Amino acid sequence: MSKGKLGKVLYSLSPPYVFFISPIPSQATMSELQEVSITEEKPLLPGKTLEDVKEAELAAQTLLDAGQTHSVETPFGSITFTVFGIPKPKRPAILTYHDVGLNYKTCFKPLFDTEDMQEIIKNFVRVHVEAPGMEEGAPVFPLGYQYPSLDQLADMIPFILQFLNFSTIVGFGVGAGAYVLSRYALSHPDQVEGLVLVNLDSSAKGWMDWAAHKLTGLTSSVSDMILEHLFSQEELSGSSELVQQYRNIIVHAPNLENIELFWNSFNNRRDLHFDRRGDTNLRCPVMLVVGDQAPYEDAVMADSGGQPQLTQPVKLTEALKYFLQGMGYMASSCMTRLSRSRTSSLTSNRLSRDDGRPRASSRTSDSGSIPAESPGQSMEVSC
Repeated sequence: MSKGKLGKVLYSLSPPYVFFISPIPSQATMSELQEVSITEEKPLLPGKTLEDVKEAELAAQTLLDAGQTHSVETPFGSITFTVFGIPKPKRPAILTYHDVGLNYKTCFKPLFDTEDMQEIIKNFVRVHVEAPGMEEGAPVFPLGYQYPSLDQLADMIPFILQFLNFSTIVGFGVGAGAYVLSRYALSHPDQVEGLVLVNLDSSAKGWMDWAAHKLTGLTSSVSDMILEHLFSQEELSGSSELVQQYRNIIVHAPNLENIELFWNSFNNRRDLHFDRRGDTNLRCPVMLVVGDQAPYEDAVMADSGGQPQLTQPVKLTEALKYFLQGMGYMASSCMTRLSRSRTSSLTSNRLSRDDGRPRASSRTSDSGSIPAESPGQSMEVSC
């Protein structure tokens, strides 16, 4: 075993790595010590060159870029999700939830693939959740299968975070997904640092809506009703390339029976019962986004259709960066001011966390969808 000398310590540089404490040697002993050439008998990566290590790192990065898909079992069935990136210290994960008729790719991929979104991607790990039976290649549920309610879909999210060992999220939901994440934030306020809600409909269907839905179901197909949910009549009449693309996706979906079950759960949702002066409040910063041609609002987001994450990804990305900055993240992000902005309400900030990180609060909400006296920030975006 080769030994070196360091003061009063004789040490071994070859396995096993044993340290010897020795008294100061005598002059005679010193004369017996000679320099020796020490070589590593068992390299850390035997047979691996620097090029091999670089290739392994590239393969690992490619795996992260491609995403890792997982499924976990819950009391309400299995739930599938795909993770991109690695967790960042002291930062929440961005967790997305798609709308009816879509999956995470058709709902969010055009947005997250834009060049402007790459800065956000580098700063946050993201989790794309897919409602049961909505993932690509999902088998059709058997006849009589009881699809989870939207409340139960929200109750599945803790099992995802437990599996990933994530403590907090920034939720990003569209349509039905916005409702699911709102419900989750109400029941787990300590686990939600912020919400981005696109085309949120927080109310249950009234009797008139229910009757209209039943009558429409007699004359329209499920795919037609879902398209009317996703896009405005103007967009459907114009039959743009985007509308044609998504019509083709939904009409020819191999899991259309599953989509219909999700659609029925959405139409049977409960009212979220936001209470401006009660306990039913979203207690985190919230960014509301509604397309100016969406079936839910007359005009909130300029130049955008019913799906702003698809039609105006650049403007939505910039608004998202401002929102994350307001939460205390990405302070060094470089951005230009949103162009052609019509409406944007952002109120005073305050420190609302024990760890001292700034979180915003609001006292007003123009839309009425989010409680006016919520401790969290309410931000309406127009691009």
